[in-house]
Order: sequence, then C-alpha cells, then structure tokens
Amino acid sequence: MRAAWAAALLLGCAGMAQAQLPARLEILYEVLRNGSPVAEITGRLERSAGGYRLIETWQGKGLYALLGNAKRTSQGVLSATGARPLEFTDERSGRDTARAWFDWGANTLTMRYKGRSRTEPIPPNAQDRISFMLALALAPAGTRSLDVHLGDGRGVSHHVYEYGGRERVKTAAGEFDALKVLRSHEQERVEIWLAASLGNLPVRMLAVKEGGTSYDQVAIRISRF
Repeated sequence: MRAAWAAALLLGCAGMAQAQLPARLEILYEVLRNGSPVAEITGRLERSAGGYRLIETWQGKGLYALLGNAKRTSQGVLSATGARPLEFTDERSGRDTARAWFDWGANTLTMRYKGRSRTEPIPPNAQDRISFMLALALAPAGTRSLDVHLGDGRGVSHHVYEYGGRERVKTAAGEFDALKVLRSHEQERVEIWLAASLGNLPVRMLAVKEGGTSYDQVAIRISRF
C-alpha cells in the first residue's frame, strides 16, 4: 500500500513556473482505500539556506493500525539546479531500517538494508523516495516530463511522469489551482495534483492498482510554522 503513493509524487508539465518552496510547511493527508479511510500521513518540509529536511510519518486507522507506524526522512541540499539528497532513511514497524547515502563528489550511491550494504554509481536524475517531491516542485519552466531514478536503501527504481493541464482541486484543506501529473505503468495509473500556492507540493495523489484497487491520498490540513 505504501509503495502506491510513494511512487506518486513526481512531475512533468508545460508552462510550469519555477516554484518558491515554503520555508516550513506541514500537510496532513487522509488515505482512502476504495473510498474507506485506512491511514493518515503527515508530510513536513523544513527549508534552510541551501538545504532541506523532509519528514513523512504514517499512522494506520482501524485494522490497518495493526501494521504499525512508518517514518521516512530525507536530508539534502538545494541549489539552482534543484534538490540533491544526501541521506535517506525508511523506518517501519517490524522491519529493518533501510538507508541510502548519496555522495555526489564521488558519484556513488550506498544502500543498506538487513545488514547488507552495496555501493554503485549514482544513476541519472537520482532522488530518494521523498526528495523527488522537491524535484517535482523545482522543475524548470516548460518541463513536460520527468525521468528519474529513486534510491531507497533496498534498490533503485525508474519512473517517468508526464504533465497534464491545470485543474481546480477541492480538498478538506481548501481549494487549489493545481498542475495535474500523470503516470501509467502496465496496469497501474497514478494521478497527482500539485498546488501552485504551496510551491507545487501535492495536495492529492490517486493511485489505481492492477485490478482496480484505488488509494487516494488527500490533504485535510495544512500548517505553516
């Protein structure tokens, strides 16, 4: 379930303006599985001069609470060319922590999971599982698609996202002018709405899996601190 919207935060759209990321922002999302609430996710951005920290925490609802909690953290640098992650951790109840380190000077990605480590060259357009939210937000004007490789400590996956048009999207947290992002892969579909007023961060992410099961992650509260 978590992988459905972990992969859901990417970009690509014509006419997009360079975003100004908020210095501090927290978004609380409700996750619906086929229309029924199953979890809450809190995403928190802390931006400093030349750097960022992203924290994403998960809490299941009802029977899904038995799955435990999850926390993912990304730290890195921000520059004129966008976001570059330096360290990523993925902590989940009942599982070993997955970690990834990006050494841009040496051009190496080191991943560790279940006590095993491996190092390989950093793949093209590399991000981690949550830093690509910033790659999404900071894409240059006129970007039509984004081709990225995501490292998460357990491996690297390849994703391509395309921009659609602008839409108004209404959530419990408000109504937003948004860019719609699309991804189709085999029998799965992902749709993402990026709010212009929030620096192009996502306010809704819909993933439809093979067989028709849907996971809808929708903003219900937004806080600046």
